Amino acid sequence: MDYVHGYSAEEGSRLTDQATTLTELLHADTRYPAGRLVLEAGCGVGAQTVILAANSPQAAFTSIDISGESLAEAQHQVQAAGFSNVTFERASIFDLPFGPACFDHVFVCFVLEHLPDPAGTLEALRRVLKPGGSITVIEGDHGSAYFHPDSVHARRAIQCLVDLQRQAGGDSLIGRQLYPLLVQAGYRDVTVSPRMVYADATRPALVDGFTRKTFTAMVEGVGEQAVGQGLMDAASWATGIKDLYRAAEADGTFCYTFFKAAGLK
Repeated sequence: MDYVHGYSAEEGSRLTDQATTLTELLHADTRYPAGRLVLEAGCGVGAQTVILAANSPQAAFTSIDISGESLAEAQHQVQAAGFSNVTFERASIFDLPFGPACFDHVFVCFVLEHLPDPAGTLEALRRVLKPGGSITVIEGDHGSAYFHPDSVHARRAIQCLVDLQRQAGGDSLIGRQLYPLLVQAGYRDVTVSPRMVYADATRPALVDGFTRKTFTAMVEGVGEQAVGQGLMDAASWATGIKDLYRAAEADGTFCYTFFKAAGLK
């Protein structure tokens, strides 16, 4: 797996900003009962982990990631928040070090979009679920982004991110595919809930936390790759990023849809 956004401190901050801004929208209805064992697959820097631990303080989480550096940051975040219900383990989703049917629940957030075989990953995660256990998957879909004022250059910059992620083996349009992917992987009673973010001047927290610090910062972060590969020239790229920030001004608007899916084994 090649994480197209990289592992910089800036990317870690962006992920934390994203999680904090979207906590209510994405996680308000994710709560696990006391004593349940939950696998968080691909925890990254712990941006979602802290929210999970807070929402379900009496559940026990095992959070895994392939990056030791990310795990160290995740552990720091959880400890700083004062939670003791999370165990961290360095492991690959492609080679889970767990026996069959050992978790009550699995949680996956912003992970499948970076994987070359999301269906196979979901099948592997199903193996470690107990019968009747649940999986929760949250993904975005960059094709759902639209904004005012519109901009050809901004839309092209977003497409560069989509193209770069595809080159890296991922799919940033995966949100719309969650239902068939989960069904294909053998889950039952699959449901998908679209979660729309809409930001304008009446919602300043979303304008700053999502339009500026989450989405535009994410696109801006692949500028060196996009220009370096000749996907856009430097001037057009700069205009595209400027136009995305323009959508965060007083008369601008921005809209994006996440998809939250759930299924049972």
